[in-house]
Amino acid sequence: MPPFTVLHVCMGNICRSPMAERLLVLAVRERLGRLGADPDRSDELLHSHSAGTGGWHAGEEMNPPAARQVTSRGGAVAGFAARKLRSDLIDAADLVLTATADQQEYVVALRPDAAARTFVLGEFGRLLGGVDVAALPPVEATPDAVYARGVALVSAVDAARQGAAALPTDDLDDPWGRGDQCFSRVADEIEETVQPLAAALLP
Repeated sequence: MPPFTVLHVCMGNICRSPMAERLLVLAVRERLGRLGADPDRSDELLHSHSAGTGGWHAGEEMNPPAARQVTSRGGAVAGFAARKLRSDLIDAADLVLTATADQQEYVVALRPDAAARTFVLGEFGRLLGGVDVAALPPVEATPDAVYARGVALVSAVDAARQGAAALPTDDLDDPWGRGDQCFSRVADEIEETVQPLAAALLP
């Protein structure tokens, strides 16, 4: 039940998934601000968190260039600590967004019943554009309304993919060990999905 919970997954949980976690929170806070609601209520409406398929970086902060992307766009990095993906995190998520198709397969292998709510991030963004958001439950900036709308949205996006596999272009490049320019491009690609997602939850 509420809040609507989004789990972001990448490999080490220090670059792509933390950026996605915090940029989605930022997008929801911005939507609330535009609606004249208190942005600090975002935690009541949405729980955005992340994990990695590997546990090598468990307990570490966000990779510095990833953190720079989040803060330069207005997001917060405080309190982040990398962790390894666990089955219970998948079970509790209403939507799982992975950086790549390999990680999507990893999630579904761990929890086959999560297949209908697990997407490559770029795939979700691509399919979201074809969903009739007017057919979703009514909009209200309340935990119950955002939860109902989010669950219906995930179901509609799953129906839109009709069992088709993600495209190679849906994957996010791994920017680890590369320059700020690469991190900036990956953060832009993340925003291309998380901003429309926030807009669909809180139009």
